Amino acid sequence: MTSMTVEFDIGDLRVLAEGILKDVDEGSALDEQTRVLTHIAVCSAATTMDVAGTGRYIEEALDLGLDATQIQEALTVVSGLGVHTLFEASRQLSSAVLRRGGGEAEPLDASQQDLWDRHVGTDPYWQRMEDELPGFFDALLRMSPETFVAFFDYCAVPWKSRALRAVTKELISLAADSTPTHRYKPGFLLHLKNALDLGAGARSIREVLDIAAAAPEHHGVG
Repeated sequence: MTSMTVEFDIGDLRVLAEGILKDVDEGSALDEQTRVLTHIAVCSAATTMDVAGTGRYIEEALDLGLDATQIQEALTVVSGLGVHTLFEASRQLSSAVLRRGGGEAEPLDASQQDLWDRHVGTDPYWQRMEDELPGFFDALLRMSPETFVAFFDYCAVPWKSRALRAVTKELISLAADSTPTHRYKPGFLLHLKNALDLGAGARSIREVLDIAAAAPEHHGVG
């Protein structure tokens, strides 16, 4: 099962969010450091690449007392946007290969099963991703065990360095999936739910979505 290309604009994302937020406490506003990191996230994302804006907000972040390690961790989180190619196209590739091979998937072999158990297992974080992106892990593992391992290794980097709070990383990930040039519903839902589980309130979610909605178009980098 893969996602579908549909007309899905910023307003649709907001309606979807409000349906989830209707019973969520308002909570506090974004603190200044999280606000500026969110701006850095949406400006630096590969789907925006607002180089000038990124530079301005990096200077503001440093002025607010954020250090280089914290800012780089935010950039590393956002750089993971490229894995959305894997999310969608690896499932399409696996489906096409399966269809041409007769439609029946073989059970994972011992090596594949070992990789699955070590990297996915019963971790609720990855189970939620599987819920939003059904079949992704299986598809990637079957198509390229090397890429499967690399995916987990790279995604783990900002969660090992821990320079930022987990909820901050989920909020900036939510923002990156909610810009005018990258409206990615599976990631939007994943990071919204994760942020709420980590204590984000409705007000901070709305402020993140406002920042994302105001991100500029991708005009090119020369």
